[in-house]
Amino acid sequence: MYQEERLAAILHYLQDHQRISVQDVVEQFGVSRDTARRDMVKLEEQGQILRTRGGAILPTLSKKSYSYQERMQLDLTGKRSIAAIAAGLVKNGDYLLLDASTTVQLAIESLETTDHVIITSSLAAASSLAGKKGFQVKLLGGDVHPEDQYAYGSRTIQNLSDYHVDKLFIGACGITPHGLVSPTEESGYLIKEMMKRADQVIVLADHSKFGKSMLYRVAELHQLDIIVTDQKPNADLVEALLRHEVELLVAEDIHE
Repeated sequence: MYQEERLAAILHYLQDHQRISVQDVVEQFGVSRDTARRDMVKLEEQGQILRTRGGAILPTLSKKSYSYQERMQLDLTGKRSIAAIAAGLVKNGDYLLLDASTTVQLAIESLETTDHVIITSSLAAASSLAGKKGFQVKLLGGDVHPEDQYAYGSRTIQNLSDYHVDKLFIGACGITPHGLVSPTEESGYLIKEMMKRADQVIVLADHSKFGKSMLYRVAELHQLDIIVTDQKPNADLVEALLRHEVELLVAEDIHE
């Protein structure tokens, strides 16, 4: 077996078992301990693994984030199913606060209710909703994030402090049994402040966000009211959500 084939096989093993030892590589692939160590060094240089004493694990910290344009070009099938369910949670006359999530934007654009006040940090959401009948749209002020197209910073937080709404809709970069997480403190802190301004916190997250650990914890699970997703998360996260009384709405269950 060539080294590249062996490296791919090691990663596949790690996905199933979470950890691999040097001895596992020796026994699985019939190579020497020196060869097994060289394989692990190569994978670590590529950023694929973290070497530990006697073996390796997959990195648990997700550092990749996508710009607004990149997120809009991803497969939207799961997001549209989430958006349809989320739209059904809104009643006529609700005052809504929105972050800059593309899934949140899809949900609000599909609303069939009316008489709404919409407050958002998202330039794209404000632009798409501004001309919609029965909607009064308020765009939070502040600095504009060049990639993600949302307002942030001290002016945004100050502006936000003047409002109170019925429902907050936010996307999720990652959800673990320890809470809602974000790759950056600036976006995470803004959402943390948004949560203080709403009676109900609703998170829209496709299945790829479950289990992702990131730099900044935005909120603990008990601070969330509802999570809407396209596929059920693993048993550990489901148990944690039940323990913290977070309602889980799964599109694949609802549409069956």
